[in-house]
Amino acid sequence: MGMKDWCKEKLFNSFLMIKSRPSLVSRIIGEKRITRSDNCDRLPSPRIRVAAVQMKLHLVKGAREYVEKLYELTRRSVEEGAQLVVFPEYSGTHLLSLIPGIEKMASGTIEEAISQMVGEEVRVSEVFRSISPAVKRIYETAFSTLARRFGVYIITGSAILEDDDKRMYNMLYFYGPDGRLISRQKKVHLVQLESKWGFATGNDIQVVDTPLGRLAFPICMDATYFETFRIALLKGADLVIIPSANSEEYYFWRTMRGIWPRVQESQVYGVGANMVGHFMGITFTGRSCLLAPLELTPNQDGFIARAKTFDSEEIVVGEFDYERLHAFRRKNPLEFNEDLYAKYLPSLYEEAQARRNAGEI
Repeated sequence: MGMKDWCKEKLFNSFLMIKSRPSLVSRIIGEKRITRSDNCDRLPSPRIRVAAVQMKLHLVKGAREYVEKLYELTRRSVEEGAQLVVFPEYSGTHLLSLIPGIEKMASGTIEEAISQMVGEEVRVSEVFRSISPAVKRIYETAFSTLARRFGVYIITGSAILEDDDKRMYNMLYFYGPDGRLISRQKKVHLVQLESKWGFATGNDIQVVDTPLGRLAFPICMDATYFETFRIALLKGADLVIIPSANSEEYYFWRTMRGIWPRVQESQVYGVGANMVGHFMGITFTGRSCLLAPLELTPNQDGFIARAKTFDSEEIVVGEFDYERLHAFRRKNPLEFNEDLYAKYLPSLYEEAQARRNAGEI
């Protein structure tokens, strides 16, 4: 790296440090008159009230606009009685606007914008890496402070962040009403675009025991595979939460390939929180929802509550009753043929991995 490039990098990093000061984020939230909710004072309880945020993705003008957006969506959720607020996948992507000049290129794709700024040889993951420390400061401070000030649990959706191993992950945070971090989850199954961009995969499905119940929170594509929910169920999950950002035109039957059948197969409650909007050449659609086994829903269709639209910002709020779920499970027990799984599955997965390593799949 030459002196000129070194100076540019130093200036860029200094610029990001100023724009992402935790004190700035705290001050923005501190300006709001927030009355701490007593919604979580009733926990633990057989019933919990959850808000699935359907959020619109766009470039923001800076930390203030982003934090105020998170504040407003959290406030509306809490006013609806939510004890748990769930944001969608890519909820940190609004902060790509930290890159100077990117808004002038937002009409094209992310790849086109990066090519214009730094050249075709730079991967998308490296651009996210360049702003990861700043995004992380804003993201963690905002969600932690909102959880603490409102006194609720928050699942943040996800952001593209560098972890301690220096790899880039699509990563989710789970905060408690004291503002402390309860757990994180890395996306386990990437879509092709994310693999192309250079993101890494997680290798664990978290299940956390909380006053809200036993929760799992995989991310988007993870719900496409039945193993994800089977693992969560066998680890004791009662509620599986899926933040998503489906990059496709909305088509009802295509959306049914994910969380809806997984809930029915696994006899768990489910939350789908979707990102929507048009962003740098990608269209995100989806209808946020709260799901349950068919017999536990008002219309016997698997939905407790559902967004009215697939492309507008909404908040979907409803209740889960664990006593009803556990009674349903006792009456309709799932039978797992574990001897069959032990016989076939390890060898099948090993064979698939070997074929992948050989470039056959």
